[in-house]
Parts: sequence; structure tokens; C-alpha cells
Amino acid sequence: MSYEQTLWKEVKDLINPKILKKQNRFKKWEYGYNSDYDFIVISKTGQIGQIIEIQNLRIALPATNEPFKRSENKVEQRWEKQNYPKELSRIKSRFDWEDHDTEFKEKWYDYIDKEFTRRDEGYWFYKKGLPTYITGTHYMYLQWSKIDVGAPDYREANRLFFIFWEACKADNRCYGMCYLKNRRSGFSFMSSAELVNQATISSDARFGILSKSGADAKKMFTDKVVPISVNYPFFFKPIQDGMDRPKTELAYRVPASKLTRRKLESNEQLRELDGLDTTIDWKNTGDNSYDGEKLKLLAHDESGKWERPDNILNNWRVTKTTLRLGSRIVGKCMMGSTSNSLDKGGNNFKKLYYNSDVKERNRNGQTSSGLYSLFVPMEWNYEGFMDSYGSPVFVRKKDSIKGVDGYDITTGVIEHWENEVEGLKSDQDSLNEYYRQFPRTEQHAFRDETKQSLFNLVKIYEQIDNNEDLNNKANVTKGSFQWKNGVKDTEVLFYPNENGRFNISWVPKVELQNNVITKKGVKHPGNEHIGAFGCDSYDISGTVDGKGSNGALHGLTKFNMDDAPSNNFFLEYIARPDTAEIFFEEVLMACVFYGMPILAENNKPRLLYYFKRRGYRSFSINRPDKLIHKLSVTEKEIGGIPNSSEDIKQAHAAAIESYIQDYVGLGENGYGDMYFQKTLEDWSRFNINNRTKFDATISSGLAIMACNKNKYRPAPIIKKNKIQLSMRNYDNTGSISKIIK
Repeated sequence: MSYEQTLWKEVKDLINPKILKKQNRFKKWEYGYNSDYDFIVISKTGQIGQIIEIQNLRIALPATNEPFKRSENKVEQRWEKQNYPKELSRIKSRFDWEDHDTEFKEKWYDYIDKEFTRRDEGYWFYKKGLPTYITGTHYMYLQWSKIDVGAPDYREANRLFFIFWEACKADNRCYGMCYLKNRRSGFSFMSSAELVNQATISSDARFGILSKSGADAKKMFTDKVVPISVNYPFFFKPIQDGMDRPKTELAYRVPASKLTRRKLESNEQLRELDGLDTTIDWKNTGDNSYDGEKLKLLAHDESGKWERPDNILNNWRVTKTTLRLGSRIVGKCMMGSTSNSLDKGGNNFKKLYYNSDVKERNRNGQTSSGLYSLFVPMEWNYEGFMDSYGSPVFVRKKDSIKGVDGYDITTGVIEHWENEVEGLKSDQDSLNEYYRQFPRTEQHAFRDETKQSLFNLVKIYEQIDNNEDLNNKANVTKGSFQWKNGVKDTEVLFYPNENGRFNISWVPKVELQNNVITKKGVKHPGNEHIGAFGCDSYDISGTVDGKGSNGALHGLTKFNMDDAPSNNFFLEYIARPDTAEIFFEEVLMACVFYGMPILAENNKPRLLYYFKRRGYRSFSINRPDKLIHKLSVTEKEIGGIPNSSEDIKQAHAAAIESYIQDYVGLGENGYGDMYFQKTLEDWSRFNINNRTKFDATISSGLAIMACNKNKYRPAPIIKKNKIQLSMRNYDNTGSISKIIK
């Protein structure tokens, strides 16, 4: 078994070596976003080294600076927590420190100063011969934070997490992170450690905690934040007001002191104390939590588990304002969670997560949410599969490997996960729950419960999983259609292209391509017996919010005796080009290339008028539920089918339901050959009462109806005429019957 990680990569040759050397020599690199190179500098020394990319976010690390070497033997080089000197460990407060003589203090000034430098700039150490950098926040977590098991383990996944977080802090366009995690990844402790780390160096600031319930927020405060604060060394611990272990608020400020008569009469000298006037507290869960307040840092735990009436989207709209002054971002949010099922808070968190994609920014350089999304696959952070260096054991090695806990690791985490999945395939809901808790993809993390879907989710997820196992790229080719030599209405050619908007799983043989028959100047599809298209179009190029729904096109084959697959979705197109005309032309080229007709919604008629103007009216299928003489004037002119009729909506949903049952997922002859993941996922989320969001479902359902249009033809009305039967009546009295006249 082989495995190639995709969580991060090194970016090389981005900067001219001469420029890099010069900038480093004069320490010219500034902490924060660098627009010249589109990366975020997290170095505070003015010098940068390696540039890496984590989930599409480019980050420039500091230049290597005297890494700590645990041993000269590379095999023994790893992270190791440094022992706290016993002489200093006896000092519990700054008052104890001040009571020592100058000689004692001077002995430890350099040690304390170095710890403050590491806290600020980060820390370098050798790991198996390689210089390895961790941020100052990560250092504070590993070296000085006490968690439920004592000192935290070093994990490579956490190193990347904290580097990403440092980039979020450094970037003045960013409000923080939205972290999609797996269960027991340590997020609660890491965010608690950051709260204490930031609060103990910030003056006149407020720090907050939210979770899926007020009780959970309180527990995070009392069981994680407070113990970390209590166990800080004296030189990092500010003056604290109130109890050592408070229940509601941790206050780093000077306690109020009562001026007594005894102090006045004895002329007792009062110490001048400096306090930070900074607090950490928690709030009950609600849409308006922390509304009207100003926060330096908000730890937002279990954000994917906010259930009705609480709504994480509404809360974030409010909370976001607590982190800014006007347009200036003055605070950050550290948000992380696994996802509940979609109707139990998961859907809102999903929207927030995808609205935090760093690839999608507005003109101010910000994501829609203001946050930056991060997903760390479970294989990076699964307990029991970390070697002694803190690196995940992805696949089985020849020899067993010592884990961080001292136990032997005999198999890889990928194999272990696959074994778990295989054992749960008979129980789809349990499988989906396992996926949500330990996801390897974002899609796993947002799996829904099977009972929530209109369609058979068991079959849909079976197909999705099978496609992933097959490495779906082998079955689907991205590409574009173009007119030959750029001349319209001639031949269409297909070109594979990674940036293309079409996903194709089957291309007809050459003699079936561009099979267009022209009769009396009107072009007819020559391969109508093989298949058809369904289309969800749009009429307006731009929208007010700049988003708008996508246009969608799907191609489906019928049962046929030609050299073509039967009952097979072969084309998926889900996109919104810059103009509607580009979309119309691309749809037209696909129809011409395959020589197949199209069934489209006629309530958005521009596409169908476009076909008619170009001489392709016969490519547009008339609504199959009406006889031709019953069609309206517009329907006769351009074809198509309305989406307003309740009967059409029900027939459309039933068509998809039937197709899924027969051709998707595991059947008697193995798995289906529906390879388009976006469409499968759209089916899984489909809501018949809110169809507008599901472009792929609308389009694919119309393709199914187009290929089975005979099912929807109205039954002919047969007029029954009464038959006049002349029956004579007889009188049967007596021995002979007589006709009654």
C-alpha cells in the first residue's frame, strides 16, 4: 500500500535567490501578508527560509536559527521538553522573585530572557537530522502547558496547525481560523493554551470562550484554561485577582487592597503593582453571545454542534463585530469542531467552513466569512499511530515502529481506518458517524444521517466511497469543447484540460461524434436513440451578490445496442462562466458533439431561444407530459419544461429516486458506474421544498426524464359510444311465449 500526503507542500523557486539573500541580510521581511509574493511571513526576525503551502495558504517560515540538538545521533533527535530548573520551580510568584538577592537574579536572567524569545519567535530543534521549526504558541503549548495527561505530545499535525494559526494571526485580512477536525485531535487544549498564552502578555484586553453549550464552555474554562494558567512558571504569570481556580472569570489585574489604620500608623511602605487588566471568561451559547464587546481572542469550540434554536452562522455574524474596529481587525477567532449531522448544526458549520476558503476572496482580500478554513485528515492525528518522533505512520512498515506511547505500531493508520470502514458497511448510519468523527476528506466530515435524505443515501454513499477507492480521476476526464478551427456550426472537438469545466466519463466513437442531421435548414440530433441531456440554466450573467446559482448540464445514455454504455451518466458540467452566453455556447457544443437532444427548464428561456436562433430548435425536447397540440405557443416555439408544476416536481424527484435504486451503489452485479461526485453529493443534500440550490440535481433529473420521456406521455382519451341493443320482451304465461308489442 502506498500513500501520498496532500496536507502541505513546499513552494520552491518563488523568490529570486539573490533577492532572498539580500532581504535576509538586511532583515527586511516584515511579519504579515506580503502582497508582492502572495504569502504570509510568520517570521519575527526579518529573515525567512522555507516557504510552505497548507490548504492553499502560502506561509514563509523563519530562517533556520541554531536548532536544539538532543543528541548527536540522528535516530535520537526529537522534541524533548526541557526540565524546569529546581531553583526557579520553588518560586511561585513575582513577589518571591523580588525577595531574592541580585546575585540569584542575575544567574537566571538569561534563561528567562531566552524563554521569552522562544515564546515570541518560536523554537528550532533537530528531528532525525532535520532542522524543525515550531511557532512560539506551539512551544508554549508543549513546554509550559499542563493538559489532562500531563505534558502534551509533540505531533507533526499540531506543528502544521500552529503554523497555519500563526499565519492567521499575522495576516491583517483574516479574522482567524475555521478548523474542521477529527475527534480527540487536541483542539480544546491547544486553543485553551493559546488563550492563556495571549492573555498573559496582553494589557486591557478581553478573551472569550464559546462552545456547543454554556456547560461545555464552563468546563473548558475550569478544566483546561485555569489549570494551564495555574501551572505557568512565575515569570510568565501576571498578577491575578480573585481565586486561584475561578469558575467564571480569570482576571490578570491588581487585586483591590484595603488601606488600614495599622498600615498608616506604621508608615508601612506599599508596593506599587502593575497589572494587565486582562480577563478570560466564558459565555452561554446563543446567537448574541459577546454582542457589543471587544475581544482580543475568542476560542470557539464545538462550533459544528450548535443545534436549534442556536445558529453558528447567526452567532458568527454578531461575534465578528467584536473582533474589529471599523475596517481594522483587532482580534482573532480560533474556531474548531467535528461536524454533527447536517440537521443538527452540521449544515450551518459546513456553510461557514466553505465560506472560509482562502481561494475565494472579495476585493478586500477577505474570504466570505473572514476566517481561513483548515482541514487536517484523520490519518495525521489518530491516536496509536504516532511514532516516537510525533510523525504519523501512514502505511505498514517492514518492521514494527515504536510509538510515542512506547507501544509497537505494526500496521499503518490507513489500513486500520479502512478495516474499520469495511466492518461498518452493513450499517450506513454507523459508518457515516465514523466518517464524521474520523474523516479523511471534507466530504466524510459532512456526511449526513441516511434518514434525512429524500433519496437512498445508503446507495449514494456506497457509490461515493467506491469512486474514492477507485481513484476516480481514472474514470473522469476534465476538459473543454471547441469548434473546429474556431468556426461555429461546423464540428466540435473535445480537448482534455485540467482547467476545463466539463467532466467526461465516456466519449463516443468518431463516427458517432457530431452526428447532426440537417432537414430544411433545421438541425436535428442524430444520436437521440443513444441518450439525451438535462440542463438547469440561468438567464442573467451577473447577480447583486456576485454569486448566483450555477448552470448545470448532465448527459445520460439510454439502453442501446450501439457501441455506448447503457443507462450511464457520461457528462457533468456545474459552473457559472462570466457571461450567460458562454454557458449557452458550451451547452450547445456538448449537444452537437454528442448529437443528442436536451431537456431544459423553460422558465429561464434564454438558452432555448439561443438554440432556436442558431437553428437547433429540434435539439430542444418538448415537455413530455403534454401532447403536442396541448402545448402553449411559447412551448411550441422553444420547447422545454416548466419547473413550477407540482406534478413535474414529483415526477422529477421520482425519476432520480428510481435511477439511484437501479444504477447507483452496490447491486447484484457490483457497484454502479456513476462517477460524478459533485452530483452524488448534491443528491444526498437535495430538498424538494427548496430546489433552487441544487443545480446538479435539477439537471441530472431532467436528463433522466429526457431519456424516459415515453413514461410521462399522457394516456390518450378514448371516447366510448353507447351500443344500442334492441331486445324484445316476451310474455311467458301459458304454454307458448308471445312477443309483447
